[in-house]
Amino acid sequence: MAYSGSTLLSLPVITTGTESGKWGDITNNGLTQYLDISIAGALSITASATLANTSGSDTATNIGATTAQYRTLVVPASGPSANVVITAPSSNRTYHVVNRNATYTVQIRAGANSGVTFGVNQSGTVTYNAVSGDYELVGTIGPTVPVARGGTGLTSGTSGGILYYSATGTLASSGVLASNAIVLGGGAGTTPATTTTGTGVVTAVGNAVNTTGGLVTQSGTLASSAILLGGGASTAITSTTTGTGVVTAVGNAVNTTGGLVTQSGTLTANNILLGGGASTAISSSSLLATSAAVTSGTYIKAIGYADTVVALGNTGTAINLDVVSGGVFTATLTGNATITLRYPVSSGSSSFTLILTNDGTAGRTVAWAGGSFKFPGGAASLSRTTTANAIDIWVFFTPDGGTTWYGNIAMKNMTA
Repeated sequence: MAYSGSTLLSLPVITTGTESGKWGDITNNGLTQYLDISIAGALSITASATLANTSGSDTATNIGATTAQYRTLVVPASGPSANVVITAPSSNRTYHVVNRNATYTVQIRAGANSGVTFGVNQSGTVTYNAVSGDYELVGTIGPTVPVARGGTGLTSGTSGGILYYSATGTLASSGVLASNAIVLGGGAGTTPATTTTGTGVVTAVGNAVNTTGGLVTQSGTLASSAILLGGGASTAITSTTTGTGVVTAVGNAVNTTGGLVTQSGTLTANNILLGGGASTAISSSSLLATSAAVTSGTYIKAIGYADTVVALGNTGTAINLDVVSGGVFTATLTGNATITLRYPVSSGSSSFTLILTNDGTAGRTVAWAGGSFKFPGGAASLSRTTTANAIDIWVFFTPDGGTTWYGNIAMKNMTA
């Protein structure tokens, strides 16, 4: 091959008077096919690999299993037998990494550096930083599959009618539940087996248990949809069950609906145990410290709450906004950007607020993706503030899992 390749993607750079009669084949194999995979191509990787640029010729594309010019790198659900390490070229490029595997992690790096590691069922975008000589995360790591709020960084699964959350989608025999994670009981079925001890961890034989800052020993079966929330800092919870929906507890908070509770200790503030079994009335003499926040009707009256704020950073020309990650997002518009909304809850409604700040360049544009968008008056888009360094605050709401988004600019041009 007489022509030379471009510096970053090895695309054909043909000089005058060379490659006579071969230009069409070289363009098809060395330019068109490479632009295709650089923009929309996905490379499946099932084992650790070193990626390198390949170049097309007048006879073949030479694109292979370690071609570095792909836009997306995907580790599938099945195939890997160990953690996957992807060594990518040390040159300016951006990859979208998707780990669909529920067992092994994926690390992308330049050379022997540390790079970025994605846990099981996680995805995100990385870019090469010429200053550090390594790949760095763009924005935040998100789930490959949407997860429910309440368990930071957790994935969900079911087993024998039991819904649970943990770091890998199962209750590992020695795993630790994240702070404020919730495990829901689902009645009879396959038992998640955990055997850990110590503050803030769970020992369970039966159905759902969870605690934050206390030790729970669960030797029975929680009724369907039962929830146990921990919240103490020192005194351990000790519980033994004698039947569905029946709990004997000494130490921290207990409460149930339709089950018998024997309470011989003091309730720790805000700790709740919900049952759902037999019809025997509960026996309890303690109330929540925040009982004024809950009405006796069909709704909950909150005293206050806090949204999780997620900093997306610079948008460039495209950025993903994972709705499940928080309630308030911030971003700086640094290009004519398409913002893709992903991972709203599948059942129920999702909403969020976006604080969008312009950089020093005026006149940039914003487009929305990830569903059908409706704006006031049936407009296809909204007139936003395009002056340099201006701030608009957007609000979005979907009632149908992201099929339709309703949007508006709640506060416009907030720069003083």
